[in-house]
Amino acid sequence: MCATCGCGPTSHQHHDDSHDHHHASHQNNGKKNIIDVEQDILLENNLLAQRNRGYFEGKNILAINLVSSPGSGKTSLLERTLTDLKAELNFAVIEGDQQTANDADRIHATGTKVTQINTGKGCHLDAHMVLHAVQGMKLSNDSILFIENVGNLVCPAMFDLGEKERAVVISVTEGEDKPLKYPDMFHSSTLCIINKTDLLPYVKFNVEKAKEYARKVNPALEIIELSCTSGEGMQLWYDWLKSKVLTIA
Repeated sequence: MCATCGCGPTSHQHHDDSHDHHHASHQNNGKKNIIDVEQDILLENNLLAQRNRGYFEGKNILAINLVSSPGSGKTSLLERTLTDLKAELNFAVIEGDQQTANDADRIHATGTKVTQINTGKGCHLDAHMVLHAVQGMKLSNDSILFIENVGNLVCPAMFDLGEKERAVVISVTEGEDKPLKYPDMFHSSTLCIINKTDLLPYVKFNVEKAKEYARKVNPALEIIELSCTSGEGMQLWYDWLKSKVLTIA
């Protein structure tokens, strides 16, 4: 079992590659002593994340780690973004899921370069997975790479992928207290997107409370309210993206 998040045993696959993560235990007089290897695992991940970050910076690639619980609308947000801005910006996408290539197929339909990582029983992407995915993608200079993480507000918060920005997506169909329940994710993010605002008349979700809770955890967190169904607020998201592209150029 993974010492950092309990997601193992873990294997992940992308293209034709697969990698296994092994964790050791010692047997002593009939008693099993579990070795705490969390520090070593995160150290190795962080070193690889720095390698990814250097690659992205060298090619002037804006890498954005999209994180959320399942069903928040990350893929739908990407579909509309890629469709609306494909004439203005150069995009690529890494899709992370435990199983299936369903989301990658949706992204591919927009005409965007995409690769799928299936994590098996793993509940997050790590820097090693992203490194190998990127090696096969031949990313263009001066582009945006979206990394859509596995739907989970806990484990992905611990793993730096080498991204420039981390955007956490919540929807109005979830509770507004998500930032208080999962503070590490909101504390480590630079942007919070409140999605599915077109459903506000039909659900009990207090937008102002959600924003208050999010800023309580992370006072510097930027917040954008939008609906990728109706299009409301999407221009704010697009303006944010373009401002970040200008920042790294």
